[in-house]
Amino acid sequence: MEEAINKKYFLRILIVSILMSGLVGFITGGIGAKYFLGENVGVVGNDGNEELSYIPPDQSQEEKVIEVVREASPVVVSIILTAEVPVFEKYWENPFEDFPGFSPFDFPIPQYRQKGTEKKQIGGGTGFIISSDGLILTNRHVVEETNIEYTVFTNDGKKYEAEVLARDPLQDLAVLKIEKSNLPVLKLADSDKLQTGQTVVAIGNALGEFKNTVSVGVISGLYRTVTAYSESGRSETLQELIQTDAAINKGNSGGPLLNLKGEVIGINVAMASGAENIGFAIPINKAKKDIQQVKEKGKISYPFLGIRYVLINKEIQERINLTVDYGALIIRSEGQSEPAVVPGSAADEAGLKENDIILEFQGEKITQENSLAKVILKYSPSDEVTLKILREGEEMEVRVVLGEWE
Repeated sequence: MEEAINKKYFLRILIVSILMSGLVGFITGGIGAKYFLGENVGVVGNDGNEELSYIPPDQSQEEKVIEVVREASPVVVSIILTAEVPVFEKYWENPFEDFPGFSPFDFPIPQYRQKGTEKKQIGGGTGFIISSDGLILTNRHVVEETNIEYTVFTNDGKKYEAEVLARDPLQDLAVLKIEKSNLPVLKLADSDKLQTGQTVVAIGNALGEFKNTVSVGVISGLYRTVTAYSESGRSETLQELIQTDAAINKGNSGGPLLNLKGEVIGINVAMASGAENIGFAIPINKAKKDIQQVKEKGKISYPFLGIRYVLINKEIQERINLTVDYGALIIRSEGQSEPAVVPGSAADEAGLKENDIILEFQGEKITQENSLAKVILKYSPSDEVTLKILREGEEMEVRVVLGEWE
């Protein structure tokens, strides 16, 4: 049974709480959450105790794949979702028994009524171990529900109760914990160095029942943006994804996408419906900060600037007669109902004002391609940063201590 997960969309003019532009929410393949990409998709070290060693270059590709699977399989886990569900019983009732002779058809009609509840598996997904003391990385949508139980099965068939330590509010990532030590882990690659055409291996709990299913393919594309739809029609936009032709099936959600060195390059997250061999994974570099925060703070947090803005381009420059064609213009929301600067926020305390234009954030130029939302994701709450702004025709620098997005 698949559960669709409700998502929320962000406003076009964002409160910069490190929201990735347009990132609303959700995605694929777990049974615990069944998601597909729509036909109109806009395809536009960790250090552990046991790291995989590099595969000798003289091995054939087949031998490399076999070695990767052999080393990685003990690290990949199945995540099972269970909940109390109602039990119904069938009984018979004659609707005409109080009216003798009213009906020529004197026979009972089947009816159903609830008779208690029972614990039942309602879905599943995949995860992989990221620390020897039992931390597991998966997709947020696999463990989205808070009123159900999560159980982890390791490759050797052992069963562990799992606690969800943190769910990333903006990316489809989550971290679980099981009470087990001396576990093997996989090394995390640098996903910024990926190249189209690289051979990749995906491992996951396909269809929620075939654990550690292996598929092999290549990186078909990088920096893809897609919209994922649930069976109920709910959707979420995902950005900067890895596209692969390695089969990503329901239940693969949260499993690792590996290179031929046995390093994790991504987290499998979505598949395209109505297409052949189009799957997507979140680059592992996007998860590294989450992993570090959970280890250090026990939670995932994002910095909060506290402004509403629109990114400037040539068209906007000409339309409202600005002197620059880049930057983030601090502006009220449509209808003027919400302030441009959130009262009491980091931006407010730093003195930012409506109609200021943020030209640079800690030395990085703000453009359509390098948006403010994208840049701010590199920082953490309490970080002090310097903004170059344009105010009434004059450039100036403003120091800001970033807040925390609640």
